[in-house]
Amino acid sequence: MSAPIRTRIVKIGNSQGIRIPKLLLEQSGIHSEVEIEVQGDHLTIRTASRLRNGWDEAFAEMADRHDDILLDEINPTDWDQVEWEW
Repeated sequence: MSAPIRTRIVKIGNSQGIRIPKLLLEQSGIHSEVEIEVQGDHLTIRTASRLRNGWDEAFAEMADRHDDILLDEINPTDWDQVEWEW
């Protein structure tokens, strides 16, 4: 872990913020979106997790196990049979 760097809280429009030195961003691997969490008297800043991370693999595994079938029965209506066009 590197030595702490002291900085000031600055006004940014109607909010407040801090400037994060480039070196710290490079060391952390943070590039764009972040998540901020309060833990006691600390703020934790980390790279935002990717939504749906791992879903492709999970769906492929479900298909391999034939666990990707609909659980509800399909009950077509008259509209489905007469009006709908593919």
